[in-house]
Amino acid sequence: MTNASHSETPLTATFKIKLNGETISIDTIGQAYRFITNPGAIEWMEFRSLHADALSALGSAARNAMLSVQATAALRALLARARLL
Repeated sequence: MTNASHSETPLTATFKIKLNGETISIDTIGQAYRFITNPGAIEWMEFRSLHADALSALGSAARNAMLSVQATAALRALLARARLL
């Protein structure tokens, strides 16, 4: 089984997020997975359903790169709802 946090599979879009004065660029499955799983400045509990959907989609895309479109869409929905985009 592929560990999603180490996946170098590219997303279909690059997300540039400004967080705590720094711009973070997310363009691979692994970067996205690490961003939404590491505890930090974002509290994901408010967006629990979208967060779970994004985790599932990123995990699936790490195993099958053809699912990167769905993973990108799930991540976009989560980030947009959290007003990070």
